[in-house]
Amino acid sequence: MKKLIRVRTIRNKLTIPNFFLFGLATLILILSVGAVTPLQTNVASSNLELMSNTTNLASIQTKGRLEGLKTQMLNSWQEEARQKGVFQEIPKRFQGVTLNAVKPNNHKKIIALTFDDGPWPKYTEQILDILKANNVKGTFFVIGRNMKNLPEVGKRIVNDGHTIANHTWHHWYHRLSPRVAANEIDATEEIIYKTTGVRTNLFRPPGGVLGNGPAAYARSKNYSVIMWSADSNDYKRPAVPRLLGNVMRNSKPGGIVLMHDGGGDRQSTVQALPEMIKRFKQQGYQFVTIPEMLEIEDKQMQAIAVKLN
Repeated sequence: MKKLIRVRTIRNKLTIPNFFLFGLATLILILSVGAVTPLQTNVASSNLELMSNTTNLASIQTKGRLEGLKTQMLNSWQEEARQKGVFQEIPKRFQGVTLNAVKPNNHKKIIALTFDDGPWPKYTEQILDILKANNVKGTFFVIGRNMKNLPEVGKRIVNDGHTIANHTWHHWYHRLSPRVAANEIDATEEIIYKTTGVRTNLFRPPGGVLGNGPAAYARSKNYSVIMWSADSNDYKRPAVPRLLGNVMRNSKPGGIVLMHDGGGDRQSTVQALPEMIKRFKQQGYQFVTIPEMLEIEDKQMQAIAVKLN
């Protein structure tokens, strides 16, 4: 009996408490999770990196396809526009340069009538009516915000067969940051295209200011920067005889006449235009748009180059 009691006593001394076993199991579990977690983190990180790389590659491929589609659509549109006569590509020699006149041969007395600052209520359409009645085509340098406000007049400029061109969005004279200068031209280009379906690479800086940003940006984008050789000074609202004198006195073959169909009261321009057209015709002039004028000059220069060779 004494021996049995002794064995039981020893067994009781060696018994491990339950709370100790539970704590040991918990510690082992924590250590196991700690060992596995870095591996899982590394795997997850690798998967995220792979997904990121795949996404970037897909984005680059999509962008490339979109650019290709954009170029294809633009080329297709330009070809269709050429066939319809609403797109005239400027010869490369005149892209990215500034012009105020050309020098045609003696057999061609050509003159280009240009109009700035439209579309404008009343006056633009009155000028379009006069040009149509006299079978004369002109070049209209439009302001983007005016184009947005009077889209139907902008459409008529193109539908009547005239050339439409870029004259910035706001018509600002002060120096502009590169970003703002770019937006002045790009936004106007976009509204012209959105409204008329026509792209232009002709630009005229407001007020003829060449050093405030837009003209430099236009040249960098291969626009032809078109100035003038005969200024009507119609923005000063002169009497009709004076306006006519300003134009006729300074006009020569290959010249570019500056007038305005917008920006204020243009009644003097409207009243003077029929007589101006009459006098030019009497002197044997042929009216051309700016693209037509540059095309004539380009062909002449090509002919001269052939002769010299």
